[in-house]
Amino acid sequence: MSSVVHVTLPDGSVREFPQGITIAEAVAQIGRGLAKAALAAKVDDRLVDLSARLTEDCQLRILTFADEEGREVFRHTSTHIMAQAVKRLFPEAKLTVGPPLENSFYYDFDLPRPLTPEDLERIEAEMAKIVAADYPIVRQEVDREEAKRFFAERGEDYKVLLVDKIPEDEVVSIYTQGEFTDLCVGPHLPSTGRVKAFKLLSVAGAYWEGNQANKQLQRVYGTSFESKKDLDQYLFQLEEAKRRDHRKLGPELGLFRFEEVAPGFAYWLDKGYKIYRELENWSRSLQAELGYQEVRCPWIVSSKLYETSGHWQHYRQNMFTLKAEDQDFAIKPMNCPNHCVLYRSELRSYRDLPLKVAEYGPLSRFEASGTLHGLLRVRGFHQDDAHLFVRPDQIEEMIREVIGLVDTIYGTLGLQYEIKLSTRPEDFMGEIELWDQAEAALARALEGMGRSYKLNPGDGAFYGPKLDFDVTDALGRKWQCATVQLDFQMPIKFDLTYIGEDGKEHRPVMIHRAIMGTLERFIGILTEHYAGNFPVWMAPVQARVLPITDRHHEYAAQVVARLKAAGLRVENDTRNEKIGYKIREAEVQKIPFILVVGDKEAQAGAVAVRRRGMKDLGPMPLEAFMELVQSEIASKAMDDACLKAVSGKED
Repeated sequence: MSSVVHVTLPDGSVREFPQGITIAEAVAQIGRGLAKAALAAKVDDRLVDLSARLTEDCQLRILTFADEEGREVFRHTSTHIMAQAVKRLFPEAKLTVGPPLENSFYYDFDLPRPLTPEDLERIEAEMAKIVAADYPIVRQEVDREEAKRFFAERGEDYKVLLVDKIPEDEVVSIYTQGEFTDLCVGPHLPSTGRVKAFKLLSVAGAYWEGNQANKQLQRVYGTSFESKKDLDQYLFQLEEAKRRDHRKLGPELGLFRFEEVAPGFAYWLDKGYKIYRELENWSRSLQAELGYQEVRCPWIVSSKLYETSGHWQHYRQNMFTLKAEDQDFAIKPMNCPNHCVLYRSELRSYRDLPLKVAEYGPLSRFEASGTLHGLLRVRGFHQDDAHLFVRPDQIEEMIREVIGLVDTIYGTLGLQYEIKLSTRPEDFMGEIELWDQAEAALARALEGMGRSYKLNPGDGAFYGPKLDFDVTDALGRKWQCATVQLDFQMPIKFDLTYIGEDGKEHRPVMIHRAIMGTLERFIGILTEHYAGNFPVWMAPVQARVLPITDRHHEYAAQVVARLKAAGLRVENDTRNEKIGYKIREAEVQKIPFILVVGDKEAQAGAVAVRRRGMKDLGPMPLEAFMELVQSEIASKAMDDACLKAVSGKED
């Protein structure tokens, strides 16, 4: 009787299979549906091809397109199909690397000339032939020197260099499909025919190994899906993302702009700064209700402060520094060290805690010029930043309060989120025992609130573990926004204490938290989330009055004055233009309310109301209109145009 292996499946069941059976053969016995969907597998913690053989007892998980790792395998194979097509059309092309990305993939090529849009069409057509041929994808483990000879004979110089970079204790493997062979660790799909829907997106420049001193390559981006329907949906989202791009909408709507003289710093225009102030003041009011104190600290500080905090040793490369009178200074990259200085300036009692210190001042961090991206990646920014100094017995209560504040702000703005618990990184500061206490406290707080979370090992700050809140926008993209960090280290570094009930000195715990995070980045996200259709309470212009002719200017001015006196942000369009043109202009500017005034409205003391994203509401007494708008502002409700944008269905 042949020997068997015992395979434990994700549901806990154990199946017996003949020793040496391939995973593909085993999956076929488990179920036809799973076999059809299978892309690759995980044996214990190791990713493998479906052609791998089961030789010993193990845990087995089959990966499909529903799994993140399954999608990575799918798109990794897509890169090989693209590379094969490029080599067919451009035999002189030299291969480098081609990894999968979250929703796409790319491959870098060394080519004698730039690729054109027409070239991408030809490559796509050749990829279709490779998919139709349904070549089996075969893995082979080879000797290191054999691999180098193989690629050297084919002129693949970069592959030879890559073989040399493989650690000595790792296997060298190649994958072959048809006439094409590539150096790759894998795994891959069983055959090229599994990639049914794909699209090449763009070409960009990229340096070999990311080093500008090296030769510039051509990076071809593409995406792929199991079905054309999913591909079409993704391509629609890409086009929608271009239309919603905050770098496009910002200047068009007069919100902000960027200039070459200040890379990474936004120029806020009047309308954009109105949004900025609305968010900031709302945050202030919510924090005031919870007993926060607002402070303002220096923004150029001696390096000695950051040496004490540990940032000079762990974070200096991300700081703007300067020298004056033989002293090193830093332009403030974060608020926490200054807040520790303020805490230490007075004797504190257990009755004073929790002490909640908030600051909205300017911060600046060095980001490489190539990483800057509108408001989403900047060098100068402001945060709704706060630090809570608490007794150990107050930790979980304060974490719950902070998460409640996240719920209030994100819920009002129509943002859904997921929580990640990020744990101790490799370059951590302090004792492991304190880290263990901090991580356990965060987990207890979440579990006590019944909140689900994902563990994110090794991604905590160097001084403490943290909760990261990943927001999902209208297009399904995820953004890391709010963060809550639990810090036992900074109070030790700054020797912070409080007098306990026993009359002795005790060490407080520090909670770092930002809800919106960087206001610049948050507004960039909201601009795209709402497609510029900001809720009425946040909109920089809440209403625009349009007199039909010159004789209606006087009444229009009266309407504007009444609305401004009521606290509304309103404009008066007295240009000598046709009313239809004025209406279209106001719609393009995404103004929530358009108020047309003519003879009838002037006589009745009314306004003809057009609502953004809706048909005419018709004539309305001015007082009734003001009550409508003020009620909507007070409730911070989203109108139909805003709700459509948030749902991803904005016209």
